[in-house]
Amino acid sequence: MIDPTQQCSVLSEQLAEPLAGSAPLARTWVVLEQPGPFGFKALHQSHLPKEIGDAFAAATDKSSVTVLLARPVGPHADHHHPGSHRFWVAHVAPGGVRMRTGTVADLSELVTADLPEVMARAGRGELPPWGRRTDEPLLLVCTNGSRDVCCALNGRPLAAELAQDPAYAGQVIEVSHLGGHRFSPTALLLPTGMSYGRLTARTARLALDQARHRRLSIEGARGLTALARPAQAADLMVRRTQDVQVADAIDVLRSSPVGKLTNAPLRWDGDGLDAVTLVVRHEDGRAWNVTVQRVLDPTPRAESCGKAPVPGRSWVAADPVPTHPWR
Repeated sequence: MIDPTQQCSVLSEQLAEPLAGSAPLARTWVVLEQPGPFGFKALHQSHLPKEIGDAFAAATDKSSVTVLLARPVGPHADHHHPGSHRFWVAHVAPGGVRMRTGTVADLSELVTADLPEVMARAGRGELPPWGRRTDEPLLLVCTNGSRDVCCALNGRPLAAELAQDPAYAGQVIEVSHLGGHRFSPTALLLPTGMSYGRLTARTARLALDQARHRRLSIEGARGLTALARPAQAADLMVRRTQDVQVADAIDVLRSSPVGKLTNAPLRWDGDGLDAVTLVVRHEDGRAWNVTVQRVLDPTPRAESCGKAPVPGRSWVAADPVPTHPWR
């Protein structure tokens, strides 16, 4: 049993480790309902049939698509689930946000010979014709204690409290892994792809309330998962300082080597840079330069419970500097 004072989420909060720029990275999320224990590697260690887990793992390997397993909030008996399975497929890139959902009797119905191509197209925003389109927000709370004890201890009570509230019960579900255990409770909001950490019932309700109006709450936000981490930090800084709430109101661009703006994204690692200046543009024509630096955290911290402390780095955005309008 881990000493509660040594849990990674407790230590991270004590260090005031920044949330911004720490979101998991994916432009498309595939969520498959599979009740029961998740296991450390959910696609291979849950009650999901091996052939289905293997097919989705192979189809999304080295892609911008991430597959999660989900289960209803509540006790999780260690047995197979004979009923139907819900699914969600969400493309979360700003300006192209869309989501589809449906139900199948067996998840094998989604596994076809062309699944790798289907997933490749989904990563580009061409969602498969599964189910129906939906804009209903869904909050996915990580509760997988097999990945980290903090996710179970912090995530499950949060999900349970929301599920007991009739106003939110249908909009919360447990999921297998979102990364950043030390920020638990962690959650992902679909279809926008905003990631949250150190979430509370109040901030979770706020996120869902805003999402119903196509707005983003940034309290406890880690960033939009479709953006590279420096861009996540820049996006959140502009939203915070300029009170930008509309989900698709801004985009983050970078300068090309010849000084022109391009919407080609940074690589996930920020192109190996320790500092980058990005241009954040609002749909109304305003624009800001935002410099983002990779900062060495002064105190080593454990990325997960039971792991040795390691030096940490965070992406920290400076205040936006207005630049000439883009239109």
